[in-house]
Amino acid sequence: MQRHRERLTKVQTEQFLSDAKQLHRQAVQSLFQLFESQCEGSIAVDRDARIVWINDKYRLLLGLPDGLDVIGRDVEEIIPQSMMRQVIRTGRPILLDIMAFQNHDFVVTRIPLIDEQGEITGAVGFVLYDTIEPLNHILTKFNQLQSRLAKTERELAFHRKAKYSFSQFLGNNPAIQEIKRHARRAAEHDSSVLLLGETGTGKELLAHAIHNASPRADQPFVGLNVTAIPETLLESEFFGVAPGAYTGADRKGRKGKFELANGGTLFLDEIGEMPLNLQSKLLRVLQEQEFEPLGSNRIVRVDVRIIAATSAELEEKVKKGGFRADLYYRLKVLPIRLIPLRDRLDDIPILCERLLEQLALRNHSKARELDDSALATLTAYAWPGNVRELSNVLEQSCALSDKAKLAAADFAGILPAASNSKPTRPRADSVRPLAELVAEIERSAIGAALEATRGKKTAAAKMLGISRAKLYERLAEFGMLSNSQTENV
Repeated sequence: MQRHRERLTKVQTEQFLSDAKQLHRQAVQSLFQLFESQCEGSIAVDRDARIVWINDKYRLLLGLPDGLDVIGRDVEEIIPQSMMRQVIRTGRPILLDIMAFQNHDFVVTRIPLIDEQGEITGAVGFVLYDTIEPLNHILTKFNQLQSRLAKTERELAFHRKAKYSFSQFLGNNPAIQEIKRHARRAAEHDSSVLLLGETGTGKELLAHAIHNASPRADQPFVGLNVTAIPETLLESEFFGVAPGAYTGADRKGRKGKFELANGGTLFLDEIGEMPLNLQSKLLRVLQEQEFEPLGSNRIVRVDVRIIAATSAELEEKVKKGGFRADLYYRLKVLPIRLIPLRDRLDDIPILCERLLEQLALRNHSKARELDDSALATLTAYAWPGNVRELSNVLEQSCALSDKAKLAAADFAGILPAASNSKPTRPRADSVRPLAELVAEIERSAIGAALEATRGKKTAAAKMLGISRAKLYERLAEFGMLSNSQTENV
């Protein structure tokens, strides 16, 4: 009984397959008949693209004379813009196309004919519409999508442009002028640049400026902070991910920063914190200008200029084995070391002016000013956080004060030196007049400036951001003026 059931099942299966094939043939035939009857014209060609059949509607549409025999002729003789030969050669259908014929545009579809052995035996074509008007709504949607795509690409390109130029890297200090000179020279070359210096000294700004002054200025500027990306994701951020490379990966894949920066500049901030296992891969990309996306065997070739920056002492990290020596020397082709703010205190007035202007624009308000006491206070501070800390202090003072011109007192509770004091309420007999405190700060700042300039009053006045006459006035007021008025001018 069991064997009989298996025989019946086999017979039923064979019958089912036979019926399925018959149904398929009927579906193909019905579909062809439907297309042939509903379309504006139909044509079939053999494997050599010679016409083997054309219906009367197509002959009429093409304006062929009644007595003209077209069977056996190359399809291009009758329809010059035909793509039937391409369909036969590639074996790929062209499902929707607009074909020009004389002064008309036809909407057509072309399908290859394939036998049971998988060989291409010819192709069939249909004229869906004898005008493109039925496609107007589709074309409108397509144009809208194209416009959105173009807008998105323009926005992405804008965000990948360098934002700063050398004019925004402020400073009259001789050391700053020398740094800008070296950076401008670096912009003329395509070699790797290594920016060294403490946090907040303007390394990223200088990287933007170098790119903007280089021949790559109209190409992408892509930045990546190594410390901002988890170590497990760094490789994919650098080199991208192939479609479906791992569970949860984007089915369309994703480009990495190297590919996004192709033709332009890749800025690698805090390069000193890069894991050792990734350093070797980065070195290979710098040498070969090619890489494989994560989960792919595809080689991607790029043309990228590298600007790296670090606040770490890379030479020490190399000695201790924390950074590859070969990568260090590959990056250090054009090294530029930025100086801390404490070594250019004479630039504080011009930096404050620009930072206060930027704050005003951001807050839609009038730019604040600094009086002499405020400048003296800011100039007397060491600024371990450099220009970034200066910007933060100015923003705090503007937020806490309504005054148009800020004074030393407006920074008393903001600068770390002042905030280190114990938060206890002072006794009434210990409170000193504000003018006396301001004068003490001014006297200290003037003394520091004179010491820094070895008593040269013109240079000291410039460092303090005041006129030489104002300095003499303050020196006389504080009893600091020497007997010789001509001494060390």
